[in-house]
Amino acid sequence: MAGHGLLLAAGLVLLAAASPAYAVDYTVGDSSGWTGGVDYSTWASDKTFNVGDTLVFQYGASHNVAEVGSADYSACSATNSIQSYSDQDSKIKLTKPGTRYFICAAAGHCAGGMKLAVTVAPASTSTPTPTAPAATPAAPSETPSETSPDPETPSTSTTPAATTTNTPASGKTADSVGGASGVEARSVMGALVGAAGLVGLALMG
Repeated sequence: MAGHGLLLAAGLVLLAAASPAYAVDYTVGDSSGWTGGVDYSTWASDKTFNVGDTLVFQYGASHNVAEVGSADYSACSATNSIQSYSDQDSKIKLTKPGTRYFICAAAGHCAGGMKLAVTVAPASTSTPTPTAPAATPAAPSETPSETSPDPETPSTSTTPAATTTNTPASGKTADSVGGASGVEARSVMGALVGAAGLVGLALMG
């Protein structure tokens, strides 16, 4: 369904691009027409004139329309007019880009404000290129990206067990105690032998 919607939108863009631009007919001065007492500069200021549009001058028998150059427009002179009209309903087609100048050639009328300058924009000759519908983004892959395993954390070195040195207990061991007893026994025996000798000597005397 989304694809059909995009195709429909693209078709509408192409249809709009192919549609011709319609020319516009501008009645100079609108309801006032081409006459004295109208500010035609203000009238033209909010309008965009393009090649293919038409200016319609509607006026009475006392007026006319003369297309002139820039200098004659400023001087309100129709001596060197490019084209003159007096049919009271003059339709002038804007056929080329640039600024075009119009005045009323009747004496004093141009100085009284019956003058008009319009800037014509060139017609667009290039067909706008429709924007291609955006491609549908691809669905994200479900397979998780492979990640390299973390480097193995070196094992903490084991502190070697301290070698316990057996410290001999203080005090006398059994052997030392036995040795001491033997020495004491010999000392007692010696004392007894000495005493016996003294007794024998005393008896002999």
